Amino acid sequence: MQISVIGTGYVGLVTGACLANTGQDVVCVDKDAELVERLGGGEVHIYESQLDELVEENLEDGRLEFTTDTQAAVAESDVVFIAVGTPTGADGAADLSAVEAVAAEIGDSIDGYTIVVCKSTVPVGTTRGVGEIIEGRTDEPFDVASNPEFLKEGAAVQDFQSPERVVIGSDSASVQQTLADIYRPFFQRSERFDSSPR
Repeated sequence: MQISVIGTGYVGLVTGACLANTGQDVVCVDKDAELVERLGGGEVHIYESQLDELVEENLEDGRLEFTTDTQAAVAESDVVFIAVGTPTGADGAADLSAVEAVAAEIGDSIDGYTIVVCKSTVPVGTTRGVGEIIEGRTDEPFDVASNPEFLKEGAAVQDFQSPERVVIGSDSASVQQTLADIYRPFFQRSERFDSSPR
């Protein structure tokens, strides 16, 4: 399965590196060409225990790569995670402009059935809005799911690899199953995992 993660901040980079470490083929996308070049050379721009090693190992093994080309990454992916920033404004509301811009790019780029996953921290209803943006820009089939993150800075890799819970929101049982399969390696030694449709 080909996965792309759009956004190489804290959530996006940890997500991409940890998924690649389970054997998935992952492309991380960012518009900052200098940052992409540094990451492609194994230079991680945030401090997180074990993250340097994960990025370096999976780059060397060819399971992880970095690019500025959103269109190509999305077109080649089965699953696309949106992991861009949603900073809080002065009024306390999340700024969704980056999420909405990415949704538009995805709509312009998907080539065949794609699962789009909102990983960014967003208010209720955002996933529906993302779907509406994509639908307005493509005739290709797709589904949108919500998969909020619960990562603590300083322990994000550990939290991702040994999660207390993984929340998957989707109306589609097949999407739920696909995302459950992606996360299954992190629950192989646990009784807590339930992949039954909701």
